[in-house]
Amino acid sequence: MADKKPTLLVIEDDEGLQAQLKWAYEDFEVVIAGDRDSAIAALRSEAPAVVTLDLGLPPDPDGTTEGFAVLDAIMELKPDTKVIVASGHGARESALRAIERGAYDFYQKPVDIDALGLIVRRAFNLHAIESENRRLVANASEDKTVLGRLITGAPEMVKVARTIERVASTSVSVMLLGASGTGKELLAQGLHETSNRADKPFVAINCAAIPENLLESELFGHEKGAFTGAVKTTEGKIESANGGTLFLDEVGDIPLPLQVKLLRFLQERTIERIGGRKTIAVDTRIVCATHQDLEQMIRDGTFREDLFYRLAEIVVRIPGLAERHGDAVLLAKAFLKRFATEMNPAVSGFAPDGLAAIDAHDWPGNVRELENRVKRAVIMAEGKLVGAADLDFDGEDEESSDVLNLKAAREQADRRVIRHALARSEGNISSTAKLLGISRPTLYDLLKQYDLHA
Repeated sequence: MADKKPTLLVIEDDEGLQAQLKWAYEDFEVVIAGDRDSAIAALRSEAPAVVTLDLGLPPDPDGTTEGFAVLDAIMELKPDTKVIVASGHGARESALRAIERGAYDFYQKPVDIDALGLIVRRAFNLHAIESENRRLVANASEDKTVLGRLITGAPEMVKVARTIERVASTSVSVMLLGASGTGKELLAQGLHETSNRADKPFVAINCAAIPENLLESELFGHEKGAFTGAVKTTEGKIESANGGTLFLDEVGDIPLPLQVKLLRFLQERTIERIGGRKTIAVDTRIVCATHQDLEQMIRDGTFREDLFYRLAEIVVRIPGLAERHGDAVLLAKAFLKRFATEMNPAVSGFAPDGLAAIDAHDWPGNVRELENRVKRAVIMAEGKLVGAADLDFDGEDEESSDVLNLKAAREQADRRVIRHALARSEGNISSTAKLLGISRPTLYDLLKQYDLHA
C-alpha cells in the first residue's frame, strides 16, 4: 500500500487559483477551503501540517480582517501548523504582521508556483523535524528521566536513550563512544535492564584499571593451580555474566594478545579458563565503551580491526555535558538532594550565583566532574544554599564558538540561555520569563521559534 500523501490545506476564495494550486501539488493531498468556516472545519477534520492562506477572504475580500481571524483560529487550535500567507498588492506589511502572530512564511501574488512549492516543501520538512523532536522529548518521563534512571531534559540525550531502547531487545554488541564521565556505564545498565536479559547478571569491568597480567584471568577465569596463587578454580567476568550482560569499559586498553582471545569468544561463544582444557559455552552479551579513537588505534596497529567490527555492531555516540544545554542544572539539583540527605541535611538548594556558575562552566569532566563538585560543595557549605564560592569555580569560563554568522550565533545563544532558564525554573513558564526578563507571550514565541519545550 502506498504511503498516504501529506495533507496541504489551501485557504483561497479565487476558484481559478484553487484549481491551479490543486493541479500544481500532485504529490500532496490538497484540501480546498474558501472561507473561515470551511477552513476551520478542514483544520479540525484533516489536521494538515501546512496551510496556505490568502488573507483576503469573504466577507472582507479586499481587506485582511477575515484572513487574520482564520490565522488566529489556526494558531489557537493547532499552533504547530505551518501557515504560509499570501502577500499581494504591496501588502508586505500585512504578511510581516501575520508572521508576528504565528505564520511560518509568506508568498507574493501573483503566485509563482515553483517558488511557493519550495516554501511549502520546506514547511513540511520543518514540521516533520519538530514533530520528531517533540516526540523524543515527550518520551522522557515527567521527572526528566530516561531508561529508568538517567536524568536529562536534552533532546540529544533522549535520542541516545531511544536508540539504546531500540537495540536492547536484540543480541547485537553495542559500543558506547563518549568522553570520560558522560555516563557510559549508566547507559549500559539501562540497556541491560531494558533487554530480555534483565533478570540475569549485569557485570562491569574497567579494562584500564586492571594490570595487564591479571586482565586475562579477570575476563576468562582460571583453574586451580593454573599459576602461583591460584588456590581455587575461579570464574571470569564473561562466565559470571552468563545469560546477562558484560560491560567492558575502556575496551581500547585490552592488550593485543588478549584481543585475539576475546575475538574468539565473540565468534564461537565459548571460553577456556586459564589452565583449563574444557571448552565452556557462554551466552553473554557484550556492551563496551571507550573514550579512545579506536579507528586511529587500528591504523596504528594497536587494536584489531576484526575485533572492532565484532564489538561495534551498533555504535552509540554520547554527547558531552556541555552539549546537553540545561542538563547541568537538572543533574546538579538531583545530586544536591542526594548528597544533602546523606551528608549535610542543612543544605536545601542552590543560591542564584551557584546556578549561574553551573550554567557557565563548560564541564570538561562531564557528569562525573559535576557530581564530585556538587558533593564537595554540599560538604563544605556553611549555609542553607550552595553558592558559587562553595562550588570552587575559578571564574575562567568564557563562551567560545566557531560560529561566525551573526544570526546563527544569536540563535545559538538564545537557545542555550532559554534552555538554561527552563532548567533552573524546572519548566515553569512564568519563572523562566522572569529569569530572562521577558514577557510570557514573548517566551512562548521564542519557544515556538526555536522548537524548545518547557
